Amino acid sequence: MSERRSRASQEVETPAPVIVRRMRKGGDHGAHHGGAWKIAYADFVTAMMAFFLLMWLLGSTSKYDKQGIEDYFNTPLSSLLGGSQGTAAARPSVVQGGGRDISDTRPGDGKKTQTEPTPPTTAAPTVAPADAARLEQLKAKLTTLIEQSPALKAFKDQIRISITNEGLRIEIVDSQNRPMFASGSSKLQPYAVTILTQIGAALNDVDNRISIAGHTDAVPYTAGPDGYSNWELSSERANAARRALVAGGMHGEKLLQVRGLADVLPLNSKVVDEPTNRRISILVLNKAAELAFFHDGGRTAIDEATPASSAIPAVVERLQPVSGVPGKP
Repeated sequence: MSERRSRASQEVETPAPVIVRRMRKGGDHGAHHGGAWKIAYADFVTAMMAFFLLMWLLGSTSKYDKQGIEDYFNTPLSSLLGGSQGTAAARPSVVQGGGRDISDTRPGDGKKTQTEPTPPTTAAPTVAPADAARLEQLKAKLTTLIEQSPALKAFKDQIRISITNEGLRIEIVDSQNRPMFASGSSKLQPYAVTILTQIGAALNDVDNRISIAGHTDAVPYTAGPDGYSNWELSSERANAARRALVAGGMHGEKLLQVRGLADVLPLNSKVVDEPTNRRISILVLNKAAELAFFHDGGRTAIDEATPASSAIPAVVERLQPVSGVPGKP
């Protein structure tokens, strides 16, 4: 009995063992590390997506769109502080004060190509529908005039008419066997005078202003006084065209610009003596282009470089140049 009490007393007095569990520093390698890496990974993916989107935008944006964006960030408050309604019309932009609307892929027909550089023209202005309709009517009238007039129909293969970003362009180009000017001269041939005088009166149907440009081929001018070049020759030919248009009835006050461009804007840059590169270009400006001209202080980048989108007819003779003054057809 006493032995049993002793054992019971010991069982009561002996405390239960204390178990201490110690964790190693760093924890278990197989334990869960949390979701911080997911946030970092999501940030990385977002940054890469933004980067590739930026690369895609840069690759699909023409240099004219980029120029418009640059114009805005250079002078973002220009339209607010000193602009006017005319200024806004002349230089349309997604944000007033910048370049043209970057949603527009022109110049040209709205289709961009990555392999061919776009011509160095200015941003395409926004044309009022009524203004565009007037120029379309003028184009139709001139086309009918050329088809119905015996004096013009005989030379229709040298007359090109097209609608451009800045108005209605009428081009009279040289033919191999029928140049507009004597070789190295600024004197119009009689048939060229006939074309210009008959076109001149028709231009009065609209109140739009006129820009005239003379073009030569790339053959250097070697005759004449020292310093005389294709620049002088093209300018004198443009003025000869101006005189013929006025003689045909075009109002002189419609003229906005007469200039010579030598050979800087060829229709065919691969052939230096290409006959069609020698031409007279008459541009009937739309109102937006006219406003832009005055706003920009007389800009000279009026649309001349894009080949005419329609011709009457489309096929133009492409033969060898005629002989004449040495080195200058």
